[in-house]
Amino acid sequence: MKPQLWLVVPAAGIGQRMKAECPKQYLKINNRFILDITLSRLLDNAPFKGCMVPLSPADHWWPDSESSRDDRIQTCTGGKERTDSVLSALHALAEQAGDSDWVLVHDAARPCLHADDLSNLIDTLSGHPVGGLLAAPVADTLKLADDGVPPEVAQTVDRSRLWRALTPQMFRFGALRAALESCLESGHGVTDESSAMEFSGKMPVLVEGRPDNLKVTVPSDLALAEFILGRL
Repeated sequence: MKPQLWLVVPAAGIGQRMKAECPKQYLKINNRFILDITLSRLLDNAPFKGCMVPLSPADHWWPDSESSRDDRIQTCTGGKERTDSVLSALHALAEQAGDSDWVLVHDAARPCLHADDLSNLIDTLSGHPVGGLLAAPVADTLKLADDGVPPEVAQTVDRSRLWRALTPQMFRFGALRAALESCLESGHGVTDESSAMEFSGKMPVLVEGRPDNLKVTVPSDLALAEFILGRL
């Protein structure tokens, strides 16, 4: 049987850097929640079997979202950290998904994913034993800082092999679940799914994606995301 595609969009974060009255995924662009834009850009452009969205127990915005009325989407209780939320989603999907199925994990506040990047990621990785992630080669000159206040340049870093990790990140369901569980059990902190897979000894593929696959993190990102979405 051909492996199915599953989508996980962790949305339990509180987005402290935005300093807003609601989590950043519930800020609006063109009168739509960022989370709604993100989910629709994914679900409308790939044949997902289902989608799980981990939410904070204190979330009272979800019932007002478009996504809450989408029968393709299920929800579960998320955790304090991203890893906890993704693992909670995988456990919630465990009776529906097979270990060899693919799961794509995407940031809730990354609404500018281009449909071509999504399809290229899926096509490139469909026969790969591990999986991989969208990423963009680093274009800026990078400086390593010392510990001074203010810091001074300690070194200019060679950027020729450096990439910015983006999402979605796409891995086999069973392997990703095992990798995340292993990281939690060992106390090994990870910031994305790729680093969990790397810790387990499985090296992901880098699939080049558009650099405008923006993650809304600070207030100035909202206007930029609106501009990008207007051109997709």
